[in-house]
Formats: sequence, C-alpha cells, structure tokens
Amino acid sequence: MSRALSVASGPYAPPAPARTLTVVSADGARLHVEVHGPAGAPAVVLAHGWTCSTAFWAAQIRELARDHRVIAYDQRGHGRSPASPACTTDALADDLEAVLAQALERGEKALVVGHSMGGMTVMAAAGRARFREHTAAVLLCSTGSSRLVAESRVVPLRAGRARTWITGRILGSRAPLGPVTPLAKRVLKYGTMGAGSAPHMVEACAHIVHACPRAVRHAWAGVLAALDLDHGVRELRVPTAVVHGARDRLTPPVHARALVAALPHCVGLTELPGVGHMTPVEASDQVTGRIRELVTTYVTPDDLTPDDLTSGTPGVPQQSHGTPVPQIKEGA
Repeated sequence: MSRALSVASGPYAPPAPARTLTVVSADGARLHVEVHGPAGAPAVVLAHGWTCSTAFWAAQIRELARDHRVIAYDQRGHGRSPASPACTTDALADDLEAVLAQALERGEKALVVGHSMGGMTVMAAAGRARFREHTAAVLLCSTGSSRLVAESRVVPLRAGRARTWITGRILGSRAPLGPVTPLAKRVLKYGTMGAGSAPHMVEACAHIVHACPRAVRHAWAGVLAALDLDHGVRELRVPTAVVHGARDRLTPPVHARALVAALPHCVGLTELPGVGHMTPVEASDQVTGRIRELVTTYVTPDDLTPDDLTSGTPGVPQQSHGTPVPQIKEGA
C-alpha cells in the first residue's frame, strides 16, 4: 500500500464517505472525489492545498456532513489522485470544473472552499463557465494570488533577493521528507503552524504532508513559485470571504489584505490570532463556523427544511444533465 493510501485510511482520515467518485478531467487526469452527508443537503466543495489531501479536511467533514453534502477531492498527484504530467493552474481549474460538473446537478450551486493551493485553484477557475454555474459563494483560506515566494517568511531573513532565493530552494527541494520524526514535526510546525498548535494537530499535518510524493511536491512548488493569478481574483464575482492566520509564514497576512482589496464582492476578512497556515486544522471550529454562515446566507434554499437535511429528501430542485460533461466513474 502506498504511503498516501496508508495515511488516507489511518487515524487522520475523515469519516467514510457516502460514496466515492472518479472524475476524469479535461486532459484525462483521474481525480479521487469523496461525497459525505445526506443527498439534497446544501453543498460544500473543499479543495485542499499543496502537499495535502482530503484527510486535511477531516474536522470540517465530521462536523458539516451531519446536515451538508460535503464534496472533497484530491488534487492531481495528491492523496488518491494519480500524478499527471500537466502541472499548471489551468489544469487545476479544469479539475475543479470537472468535479463541480459531476458531483453537482446541472445548475445546482455550492459554497466552494479553497485552502492555500486550493484557493489558487478557485482563482484560476473564476472565469470559467462551469465554475460560475455551480458556485454560490467562496471561502478563501490562507492563500494568495502572486509573489508567494517573495512574501514568504519561512526563512527568518529580511525581505530581499537572498531570502527569496533561499525560500525557493527550500520549498522546491526534491529531497525526501522521510519518516515523521520529532525533528520533522518541529520543522513543519515552524514553517506552517502557529506556536500554540496542539501536538495532535502537528502530528496530523505532518503525516498528511509527508505522504505527498516528493516528485509531486517539487513539481507543484515550481507552479506556485511562478504564480500570477491577480487577474483571477478580479474574476471572482460571487460573494467571497477570506480567512487567514495572523502567524502564517507561508502566505502572510499581506496576501489576505491584497485579496480583500481586489475582490469584486468581498464579504468579510477573518483574522485568526496565533494561527499559522493550516487554518482548517489549527482553527477548525472557526473555519467550520464561517462555512456554515456562508452556506446559510448564500446556498441554503428558502424552502429547505431541517427534515430535508437529515432524511435525504432533496431540498434543491434536481435536473438531469443535458450537456456533455467530463467522464465520471463511481466507486473507483
């Protein structure tokens, strides 16, 4: 069994999904998708970040799946989604569109949540037709649209060419991460989490990150280093909320402020004191609570009753697909 699969089936995994899908993206890449919660409940789509997997959203899935339909997928090369030669922001956008088209009914809208590279995925897809068809609102967690390496504070030096060069070499390293040792956990905590993060949070994040194949980690690091999605932010015309950790070294608060200034329809900035980059893990209650607020405001239909959420009775009008969509297989 691969390291990614062993972690996905271990103590850091979310609950067993109601069903799994294999969605095939525009270029043939296969994506592992999990659907949790009752049919017909308001939909939430979760896109994880660089070196993570669906297991990263365990806390959100456990809480939300009681009365939401939670759709979480592994980015290409991560978790149970095989690696692909195409590592571009366009590929990320293609993947999100494919997931939305196949996990939701035609015309059905969801809250789309992106953490880190997942937020960049949302920005890359912002102008796409299927994204707009299926997105009622967006939550961007701990992410940025450009200058990721230059603004990163992982290396404790003053901003400048030297820090940028060193940071790029560290984040883009091909070196294997190896086993999850006490030293490895200290390094990961320093770079990605707040000083007050509980040991079980650090342990969970370390196992998830270390499960990412080093070739995948290196390939996507290069994409992030050259990232420029400022135009995508301006295309995000749906209500969009931003959450960030005040102690985030990977995507410092300067990115959150830039997003808020550029978004056409920003509906709030939430700063989490003492929290680092791994906001859905470090501040799971606050992130989950923000998701609930956004779903209640922008996704839940007026005629949806509490009984609908627990009985599986569809509360959203369902329509059959009438246009060609990317291939999908269930149970894969």
